[in-house]
Amino acid sequence: MGGLLLAVVVGVAMDPVAAGLTDAASSSAGSSVVATGGTTTVQVTALDMRFSPREVEVPAGDRLVIELTNGDSAVHDLVLASGATSGRLEPGETTTVDAGVVASDTDGWCSVAGHRLMGMTLEIVVTGSAAEAAPPAVEHQHGQASDATDAADDLDPGAEPDADFRAWDAVLAPAALSGVEQSGGTAHTVDGATTHHVTLRAQEAEREVAPGVTQLAWTFNGAVPGPVLRGRVGDTFVVTLVNEGGIGHSLDFHAGALSPDEVMRTIAPGETLTYTFTANRSGIWMYHCSTAPMSLHIASGMFGAVIIDPPGLPAVDHEYLLVQSELYLGPQGGEADAAKVADGDSDLVVFNGYAHQYRHRPLEVLTGDSVRIWVLDAGPNRASAFHVVGGQFSSVYREGDWVLRDGGSTGTGGSQVLALQPAEGGFVELDFPEAGTYPFVTHAMSDAESGASGRFLVTD
Repeated sequence: MGGLLLAVVVGVAMDPVAAGLTDAASSSAGSSVVATGGTTTVQVTALDMRFSPREVEVPAGDRLVIELTNGDSAVHDLVLASGATSGRLEPGETTTVDAGVVASDTDGWCSVAGHRLMGMTLEIVVTGSAAEAAPPAVEHQHGQASDATDAADDLDPGAEPDADFRAWDAVLAPAALSGVEQSGGTAHTVDGATTHHVTLRAQEAEREVAPGVTQLAWTFNGAVPGPVLRGRVGDTFVVTLVNEGGIGHSLDFHAGALSPDEVMRTIAPGETLTYTFTANRSGIWMYHCSTAPMSLHIASGMFGAVIIDPPGLPAVDHEYLLVQSELYLGPQGGEADAAKVADGDSDLVVFNGYAHQYRHRPLEVLTGDSVRIWVLDAGPNRASAFHVVGGQFSSVYREGDWVLRDGGSTGTGGSQVLALQPAEGGFVELDFPEAGTYPFVTHAMSDAESGASGRFLVTD
């Protein structure tokens, strides 16, 4: 009984208006208004990345009660500048938000990462007697206070990763093996037709993205990039998406041509979706989460590569995959900064999810070995200009066709760069005639300096 009494006393002290012990409005610090004793109740629906209506009116001094329904296919919430919140709502859920006695105009928004920037805002407009303007509310980004330390402040270009750091494995297995070895699934062949079965789990995982810098990534199977899928023209891929994250996610496979209406829909946490496509065209194809805001989901790590070998692709001594992407750092250990993503203001540009990782852990080959490097630009915003310092490309394949093959029509032709826009991909081939260290970069040099660089270590 004593504990219950203490809880009641503390609750009254923290919210005397809710306890009915004062006429002063508590929802707008620095403002006061005489409580009318009346209650205004409004219905608000979250739908298509908007609140409807986007503006509600309440007489000064009335208590405002918002009946919020999530009519969307994604998880949403409503947070008011006063601190009142609905909590996360699954699709179809309804809840009540008690905004308290309202003294002045105030704002509300969805706090799910990126949704506020997409337009999920609510205006509460006070009518009747004028109230004093409330001081600016403390802003919050993605559930983090605005005064949280920005991880970008901890970037150190000269820092080394820990001794036990392991780089993302850039080595590609041949198409005949990759269904098992790299996608984490299985593959079986019947009458010459191969079917790959893959499970992709949408998961949140805190990851180091540069020495001493961590971010809460949204991932497929806990990795950035996600698993590599590889096959041949005519192969079928049966992909099961399991949403183990806290918000809605989806899939878009560029390697398949089919209506997006059903297979690319957003599924809520705990749901499962099966996505089946047949690879009818060769190339390196991007896959990614297509849930809005798509830019933020990609920037947070939800992307990967599907490689469909061109017919007659010759064997080489080494094959590698490099996926370029950008990082827009939020607080240490926190989610990506949605405002930076919207502005295209990246902090890092990286290969395979980590800044300069192959500078710290070089890719090793022998002199004279034939090397094929597949490159995909996952974006979401920046182009790539892939270049190997000290190397010349004898063959270049871009977006489904040979740009240059074995020296081209003259037999002596060469190439210095593979130029890609976001979502484009291809490969280059070369060999290294002598031992040494050969850096590789995007030749957009500021991006290379911010993380998109690595090295080949060539020995005899």
